[in-house]
Amino acid sequence: MSTEPPTETPTEEVPTGPAGTVSEAVEPIAEDPSTHRFECRSCGFVYDPAEGVKKLGIPAGTSFLDLDPVGFRCPVCRSRVGAFKDIGPRNKPSGFEENLNFGLGVNRLTPGQKNVLIFGGFALAFAFFLSLYSLR
Repeated sequence: MSTEPPTETPTEEVPTGPAGTVSEAVEPIAEDPSTHRFECRSCGFVYDPAEGVKKLGIPAGTSFLDLDPVGFRCPVCRSRVGAFKDIGPRNKPSGFEENLNFGLGVNRLTPGQKNVLIFGGFALAFAFFLSLYSLR
């Protein structure tokens, strides 16, 4: 047995909120299930409450949870409400949670941001290609 006094290891200080509760260090993405999008597992149709479904007369702002579970069918493949799965809010990055820290930060981009990055890169490459004609 060693006679050395025990040493304390430095610990990280966790930010706490009122009454000593642990507070979220990261801003949470909208956890309100009424704003979440739902995807049909049969055909891939995505119901977005911000858009609604004009074909079925469902106005924008109608939550998926407010739809009639008996009367609502997928507008593409006619599947029932049980065939839909929650894919989260619109501003949530796509992909598995454990993979979001890889890819030089690109995995944390939303699908819209990824589209801007991809097609912006194509436009820039096309502009560089056209600029080659100005060389003699």
